[in-house]
Amino acid sequence: MVDTALLAPHLTNVLRDAFIAELPNHYRGKVRENYDLPDGRRILITTDRLSAFDRALTAIPFKGQVLTQTARFWFEATKDICANHVLEYPDPNVVVAKRLTIMPVEVVVRDYMAGTTGTSIWSMYKQGRREMYGHIFPDGLRQNQKLGTPIITPTTKAFDAGHDEELTATEIVERNLLTRAQWDEVSDKALALFARGQKMAADRGLILVDTKYEFGFDEDGNILLADEIHTPDSSRYWFAASYQERFEAGEKPESFDKDFVRNWVVARCDPYTQDVPEIPGDVVLEAARVYIEAGETITGRPFELPATAVPILDRIRANLAPYFTK
Repeated sequence: MVDTALLAPHLTNVLRDAFIAELPNHYRGKVRENYDLPDGRRILITTDRLSAFDRALTAIPFKGQVLTQTARFWFEATKDICANHVLEYPDPNVVVAKRLTIMPVEVVVRDYMAGTTGTSIWSMYKQGRREMYGHIFPDGLRQNQKLGTPIITPTTKAFDAGHDEELTATEIVERNLLTRAQWDEVSDKALALFARGQKMAADRGLILVDTKYEFGFDEDGNILLADEIHTPDSSRYWFAASYQERFEAGEKPESFDKDFVRNWVVARCDPYTQDVPEIPGDVVLEAARVYIEAGETITGRPFELPATAVPILDRIRANLAPYFTK
């Protein structure tokens, strides 16, 4: 496990922005910088930005690298189930991918009565709802309880900073978001990916609680997996060894504490209406340690710190030079 003292020299060497003028068609997302090449490829650079409360709070050392490499691990481990958009990895923070037409439906698979957002089944269940996403839930379920079988809870894909909306399989077809055949194929792939993820997570002492998947169509209409898969940002993981005891005691399951920075901010201001105070270095370093620990635990692979603190954007520019437009 990486100690925060070893991370301290890298505190200021973070990737906040990844604008590269020599690359065409730049688009800046909350966390990723995207470039569309003329030949149908897309370059995705995962920065170290930590986004929450509709703003970028800070940058966490190695966060982008952890997310990129964790997704790489899972893309390679699941490509027999579903083809994905990956073409190559020219840099630890970068994936060059096939440009897809992203589906207007976001697929979330859940196996536990959990969640805090407005679209989570626990949030709606405790408000009294028993029918959600086309599924019927019995009375008497408890927070963090395992469901009988994993379910899919689809939402609209929120483009242009919109808000996700709850969907059912019937609505997806009736609204012509996807055909019945497309939805059936996506559902089968999502559940198979989740089953593979749960099995591999269990081997690492983890419970894969829920996750979101993003799918797209290539130029021939084939369905491919895009974005990221089973990362600490797209998935909820709990530690299996302590889950049952904590559940029976009504306690929150043990997990990777990725809310470390968010909790620090909320304790000091209302981040939606007030300025966020400068986040101390020790808080940022602890968040970096948590991300690295998560990546190591999920993949079973050690994270290797760079020997020298070469500016990350300089390294990425050098590795992406072959893609520069003339």
